[in-house]
Amino acid sequence: MYDNFAFSQKRLVRVGLVGTGYTAVARSEALLHDERSHLVAVVGHTPEKTEAFARNCQAEVVDSWQQLVEQDNVDLVMICTVNRDHGAIARRALASGKHVVVEYPLSLDVAEAEELIALAKAQKKLLHVEHIELLGGLHQALKQHLPKVGQVFFVRYNTIKPEHPAPRKWTYNHELFGFPLIGGLSRLHRLVDLFGKVMSVNCHNRFWQTETEYYQSCFCDTHLSFESGLLAHVVYGKGETLWQAERRFEVHGEDGGLIFDSNTGVLVQLGEIKPIEVGARQGLFAKDTTMVLDHLINGTPLYVSPEESLYTLKVADAARRSAQTGLTVVVEDELSATPA
Repeated sequence: MYDNFAFSQKRLVRVGLVGTGYTAVARSEALLHDERSHLVAVVGHTPEKTEAFARNCQAEVVDSWQQLVEQDNVDLVMICTVNRDHGAIARRALASGKHVVVEYPLSLDVAEAEELIALAKAQKKLLHVEHIELLGGLHQALKQHLPKVGQVFFVRYNTIKPEHPAPRKWTYNHELFGFPLIGGLSRLHRLVDLFGKVMSVNCHNRFWQTETEYYQSCFCDTHLSFESGLLAHVVYGKGETLWQAERRFEVHGEDGGLIFDSNTGVLVQLGEIKPIEVGARQGLFAKDTTMVLDHLINGTPLYVSPEESLYTLKVADAARRSAQTGLTVVVEDELSATPA
C-alpha cells in the first residue's frame, strides 16, 4: 500500500509523539501495551513534564518537533499538540517520509489541509485524522437506531461546558485553538457522517474576554441546511458565562425521535418510550491507535478518511465566515462558496 514500507511482527512501528497532554498519555499507553509498536521519542512544551512523561514511557526526549520528525528511527509521527501547529508538523513529517496521525483538525486552514492530503498521496504515506467521536457509544447508538425514526427532518446538538473560573490554557486561546467549530470539529463531523452533505451554514458566535489572546467564554450558535432537506441546530459553548452543563443530541424523524442526554438515550415513538443503551466513552484513543497499527501492518481499512475530515473542515470554515459576515454561506465541495 505504501511505497517501500512493510511492517511485520519483526519490524516494529517506531513512533514519535508530539505532545504530553491527555491525548498523548492515552496514545502512549496504547502504544506501550501493543507489542507491534515502540514509542521511540517524545517532545513537549514543558521540559520537566516532558522528562517525566518520557521516563515513564522509556522514550527519548527530543528538543523540538522539527528534530523529531526528521529522525531516522521514527516511522510514524503522532501529533497531539495545540491545533495551530497541526498543519506545520504534519507537513514537515510527511515531507520527511513519515506516516502521520493527527488529532482533528488537520489544520486551521482549509487550503493547507488540502495540500497536506495531496502531499501524503504523493509521498505514499498514511495521513490519518483522528475522529474518535465516530467510535464512541453515542455515535454507534445513533447509527443503530436511526432507521427506526424514518425520514429525519430536524437535529439539535448542544454541548455546553461551564467552567468557573475558565482555565487560562490553549483551548481558550484564539490562535492556538482556532474558531470554535474548527477547533471543536467533532461537533459538525458527527452530523456530516450521519446525514451527508451540507448546503448552507448560518452561524453566530460571541466571545467574552478581558485580554486579546485568551477569552473567558465563547458561545457558538449554528444552523445547517443539508442537501437532504434536513435542518440542524448546533450549539457549542464553554466558559464562565455559562451556568448549566449540557450534552444533548436530538433527532426528530417522521416516525419517531431519538433523545440522548449525556450517557442515556431513549427512542420515542407513538405511545411508547424505549431506553437505548449507550456504550462507554473511555478507551477510544487506544482503539484508534490499535486501528492505525492494524492498517499499517495488515492493510485493514480505517474508519474515517482525511478527505471526509477535510469536507467537515470546509463546513466549519463556512460557519466561521458566516459568523464574521453575518451572512448565510453556501458550502461547495471546492470551497468556492460565496455568501447567499
